[in-house]
Amino acid sequence: MENNIVITCQRRSFSNITLKQHIKACIAAVLEAENVKVPVEINVLVTDDQGIRAINKAYRDVDRETDVLSFPMFELTPGQLPESWDDFKDPETQMVPLGDMAISLERAKAQAKEFGHSAKREVGYLTIHSVLHLLGYDHMDEGPMKKQMRAREEVVLAKLSLTRD
Repeated sequence: MENNIVITCQRRSFSNITLKQHIKACIAAVLEAENVKVPVEINVLVTDDQGIRAINKAYRDVDRETDVLSFPMFELTPGQLPESWDDFKDPETQMVPLGDMAISLERAKAQAKEFGHSAKREVGYLTIHSVLHLLGYDHMDEGPMKKQMRAREEVVLAKLSLTRD
């Protein structure tokens, strides 16, 4: 199954084959872990703090930087995929457009340093986190939904050997 993962880097210095491959591998791992068996399309923007701040302001009316933003195309139930994806497919591509995400590489590097792990692990975590949002997971409360999302993140991080070391 061929997914269409479109990664756009706002700065030339961010346009790195290894970075793009890592993001694609993280997306593929989430889709596999969540048993998504339909071709999907996801758009990823790799930007800096200034870029993500502008997006956050424009779409959420929040005037500050953040690490990752997710824009799901559909309201899905976490852990419960549709029985049929037919109503979700783009008629032209026969793919399911799950949504868009934006990652601040600048923020990811700062957080990696703060948390004492690699930038690769942080970018991986943010990618995994965002794809789970596209699949309906949320963490707005401190209750069971957040625990469910964190548990799924840990499964995928372990599968990719993205440890905190």
